[in-house]
Amino acid sequence: MSTLPSRAFDLVMFDLDGTLIETAAEIADAVNDTLKHFGYSEVAQDSVDRWIGLGTRELLIQALAFVQQMTVEAVRASDTLPHVMAEFAVHYERRCGARSQLYPQVRETLQQLRQQGVRLAVVTNKEARYTQRVLAAHALQPLFDQVVSGDSLPTKKPDPAGILSCLAQFQVAAERALFVGDSSIDVAAARNAGVPVWVLPYGYNMGQPIEACGPDRVIADFSMLLK
Repeated sequence: MSTLPSRAFDLVMFDLDGTLIETAAEIADAVNDTLKHFGYSEVAQDSVDRWIGLGTRELLIQALAFVQQMTVEAVRASDTLPHVMAEFAVHYERRCGARSQLYPQVRETLQQLRQQGVRLAVVTNKEARYTQRVLAAHALQPLFDQVVSGDSLPTKKPDPAGILSCLAQFQVAAERALFVGDSSIDVAAARNAGVPVWVLPYGYNMGQPIEACGPDRVIADFSMLLK
């Protein structure tokens, strides 16, 4: 007679910003540091919240388009964008960890999942140098078996490559894995990989209600991963 597995999932993968850590305030600080350096006006926190999700490069493009009253296509093609990105890197590396904080029950839940033998991974669109700084600032690195950043592979979410790479590394079937995120990008990435997806309602979904993305579950807080 077969028995049910003792844990619901063998692998749980997480988005970073808006899922594990509230990072919007320090991202906004770095964006505004950069804009001020080039003589532009600052942008509001709620605008930055809506731009989070596709990585810091796209976020900065959105901010520049907004303050310059240009299209994102024009900003993306601008010769000055690399210089702006380089300046942003200086400010964001300095700001990483300064005003971010773990969401409630994150550390405790991750520790309990590890005790159950669940493999844990981060799959984020944030570039690796920023991902590692933020994880280190909150002492989360030892809790994860793998970290896939936005520049770790040729593509990023909603492309499923990051999720598929974790499934292959840990030899886990899609139905025995779970992706946990906070945005339509996360839901689409999980669907593209054939992996169940649960979402948290407090993150950054570009100003849209998370329920509209059609996740498998909306969980009120992190501890519900243990129930």
